[in-house]
Amino acid sequence: MAKTKELSKDTRKSIVDLHQTGKSESTIGKQLGVKKSPVGAIIRKWKTYKTTDNLPRSGAPRKISSRGVKMIMRTVSKDPRTTRGDLVNDLQRAGTKVTKVTISNTLQRQGIKSRSARRVPLLKPVHVQARLKFAREHMDDTAEDWENVMWSDETKVELFGINSTRRVWRKKITELHPKNTIPTVKHGGGNIMLWGCFSAKGTGRLIRVKDRMNGAMYREILSQNLLPSVRTLKMKRGWVFQHDNDPKHTARATKEWLRKKHLKVLEWPSQSPDLNPIENLWRELKVRVARRQPQNITALEKICMEEW
Repeated sequence: MAKTKELSKDTRKSIVDLHQTGKSESTIGKQLGVKKSPVGAIIRKWKTYKTTDNLPRSGAPRKISSRGVKMIMRTVSKDPRTTRGDLVNDLQRAGTKVTKVTISNTLQRQGIKSRSARRVPLLKPVHVQARLKFAREHMDDTAEDWENVMWSDETKVELFGINSTRRVWRKKITELHPKNTIPTVKHGGGNIMLWGCFSAKGTGRLIRVKDRMNGAMYREILSQNLLPSVRTLKMKRGWVFQHDNDPKHTARATKEWLRKKHLKVLEWPSQSPDLNPIENLWRELKVRVARRQPQNITALEKICMEEW
C-alpha cells in the first residue's frame, strides 16, 4: 500500500482552527481538499497531545535484546577473531534468530566494526621491558635529535604484491592491542632483498643484496653506501646511526668497524622493527611497486629503484 502524503504544518493548523469553530470533519475535509480520515486523525492527536507535530516513533523492536548484545560484546572482547557466522550460531542456540547483517549493525552501534588485523613482532616479556626502557630513555628527545638519526634496514620485496591480511572486530583506537594483531617472526626468503637508509633530510642509497648477507658483506655495504649517503644528505656532525640487532649488525668485527669510523650507534631494543620509521617507508615502497605489477625480477628491481 502506498504511503499517505504527510499534511503540511499549515494544513494541520487549519484543521484544528476549523474544528474549534464547530465544523464537522467532513466539512473541514471538503473545505481544505483533504480526506476525512486524516482530518479525524489530526483532530484526535490535537485533543490527546495538544499538538499536531509528529511524535517520536518507536520503530520495529530490536531483534537482539540487551542481554544478547552483552553476550556478543563479551564474545568479541574475548576473541576478536570471532566471525559473524559464529555469533549468529551463538544467538540461535540462545533462541534468537538473526542475520549476519544484524550482527554487523549491532556491533557498529557499539562502536566496533571489522578491521584488518595489524602484523606486529612476536614479543616476549624481556622484549617488552627493553622497549619500555628505550621509550623512557628517549621520551625527552627533541625533534632535532631525531632529525639527526640515519635509519637503516633490510627488507624483502615479493614479485607478486603484498601479503593478505585478516580482519578482527575492534574499536577505532585499539589496532595495536595484542588481541587485534597478527604476531610475526623474522625469516629469510623472498624474491629480492634490499638494504636502504634514510633520514629526515631524505632517502639515502638503496641497493639489492644478491647473495646471502654475512658480516663481511654488511660492512662492505655500510662502507660503500652508508657513508656516501651521509655525505649526500649533509647530515650534521655527531649524527647517529640506527640498525637493529641482527647478528651481522652486532658481530664483533662490525662493532669494531663502526668504532674505527667513529660512528655513534643508537642502542636498539630487540624485536622492534615497528619502532623504526623506515618500516613506513618500506610499506610505501611495496604499495607503489605492487601498483606497477612487475612481471619478473629484473623489472621488480628496476621499479624498486625508481620508486625509491
